[in-house]
Amino acid sequence: MSALQLDAEQLYKTLLQGVKGLIAATPQPLHLAGVTSGGAWLAERLQRDLGLPGSVGVISSSMHRDDFAQRGLAISAQTVLPFEVDGAHVVLVDDVLYTGRTLRAVINELFDYGRPASVQLAVLVDRGGRELPIEAKVCAATVALPATQTLELARSDDGRLSFVVENKKEA
Repeated sequence: MSALQLDAEQLYKTLLQGVKGLIAATPQPLHLAGVTSGGAWLAERLQRDLGLPGSVGVISSSMHRDDFAQRGLAISAQTVLPFEVDGAHVVLVDDVLYTGRTLRAVINELFDYGRPASVQLAVLVDRGGRELPIEAKVCAATVALPATQTLELARSDDGRLSFVVENKKEA
């Protein structure tokens, strides 16, 4: 499947079914937390479409990134977890899984808020290229892209999802 042919809305339906199964198999309390920004969009929509009680969490990787010295503080949403993390089963939701470094930072951020009973990962797209041993429990699609390209989820004003593929800028 070519990245240019990815239908984000169709993949969302696959993700929705996978997360529904994950929720059915996971003890309660269970909470969704989306990684800023694409994962947060997905988590909000999943929360609504699945009729889950409470509010969805938003989690940022910016304070725990291993490239903080080069990137600085990213302008993104800050972490907001409107649930008790201690003892909770947390499903992290992200748009694109690549090296695993963002998820490592997100997990560190999550543990700053408490000790969850379990943490699982649901992603819209896994593009390979892992540098850390992180794997999604639910994944709507797997694609191969060259390291010279980025894959990002975009959301229109009406909430429709799409993908943007760009060539990385030279440093």
